Amino acid sequence: MSPQLTGILLGGIMPAILLGILAICQKLSNQAGIATSWLIITAGIGVLIVGLCLYVIMPDRTISMKSALLAAGVGLCWGISMGLVGIALVKYGVPISKLVPLYNMNTLVAVVLSLLIFGEWQELNLSKLLVGSLLIIIGGSLAATA
Repeated sequence: MSPQLTGILLGGIMPAILLGILAICQKLSNQAGIATSWLIITAGIGVLIVGLCLYVIMPDRTISMKSALLAAGVGLCWGISMGLVGIALVKYGVPISKLVPLYNMNTLVAVVLSLLIFGEWQELNLSKLLVGSLLIIIGGSLAATA
């Protein structure tokens, strides 16, 4: 298997599966009677465990103040996002099957920002990207209104 294919499997396919399972676990946890705040706290414990395991098994332990602050932003964005999903599930009774297609349009936000911030537009076929983005919008909108 090529390094590119391995990277796509590890960084794309597996996270897609795990994030799909995440949504189901969140809904089940809410149905079992957890407050949104406790869901985020206990999920954070799970993230801490994964981080500690990676710290032990991965040799690179590089960190700087800038990288740590940006990483904290990752946690803040994730925590706020999952908290809002929890509120939508519990307080407003929105089905997870309608929320996931909408919040997974985060792909479009990441694509646009990566094009602007990292100049990745130079490496991509922009017409394919535009068509793919339109399909994401159409698919997410259709699934959310099903």
